[in-house]
Amino acid sequence: MNSIFFRFGIARRWRRQRSIGRTGTVGISLLAFVLVAVVVRGQTKGDPTTEFKRLAAELSTARLDGAAESEGPQEKALSILDELASSALNGSASPDLGAANQRMAGLISRTPPVGENYRLVRLGGSPATYALVVNFGLGGPAAVRIYSGSGGRYALAARIDHFVDKNFFDSDIELVLMSAAEPVFVLVAGRTDDLATGMFNAWRFDGHRAALLWSSDLLQQSSYEADGEGFHLTYCSEPDEDHPAQCHKMTRDTYRLLGIEWKRVETRDLAPSKSAPK
Repeated sequence: MNSIFFRFGIARRWRRQRSIGRTGTVGISLLAFVLVAVVVRGQTKGDPTTEFKRLAAELSTARLDGAAESEGPQEKALSILDELASSALNGSASPDLGAANQRMAGLISRTPPVGENYRLVRLGGSPATYALVVNFGLGGPAAVRIYSGSGGRYALAARIDHFVDKNFFDSDIELVLMSAAEPVFVLVAGRTDDLATGMFNAWRFDGHRAALLWSSDLLQQSSYEADGEGFHLTYCSEPDEDHPAQCHKMTRDTYRLLGIEWKRVETRDLAPSKSAPK
């Protein structure tokens, strides 16, 4: 009798162990499947390039459709750019802006990229300060991000966009460097209509924030150039209201950075214009 119970006990333990072995195998297989699924999902959803292109296209479309704008999606797209810019700036003692900008060119969401571009530039001053000029595309918003370093490590230090400054004209902006000794620059916005109507703003980064030094009105038939003598701005100062393409008086102003102040140092009238510059 004891022998029968002994054999029965061995058989029962063997069946239980076999059952546990099968359950363990199934559990390990299920865990492996879940891990693979998580990795695949992370690779598809976590791709910053794909996510950025989606956000950039949505930002441009939303503004063209007249939809209400939210800071969240724009800041999310800009945070992706911040990571790319910080990686490029912290990668070596002498950042390769050419390589960084080539990589950012891969973020373009449309073909052709009408009005869409992302460019990292070095501002004046020592230690170096850098700015990222952001245009989200035709009709889309624009912004500038400024990065400064401490101990050789760069991070976002200031931002210029419509949510920070409600008067910021964020339409197809260009950045014009004005000083090798100071982080001073001019932002040119607009100038995409037939009359080349644009707005001009001079900014200075003081180490903590971007301070507005000067702002123009919306100027028709505008053009500009920067050289060793200053910033030269040409525009129609007396437009013809009945014939917008004509101008009764063109004016050329010259501005310079004097110390930490932005001043107009010269104004002169030019011959009238009959058509807007191309």
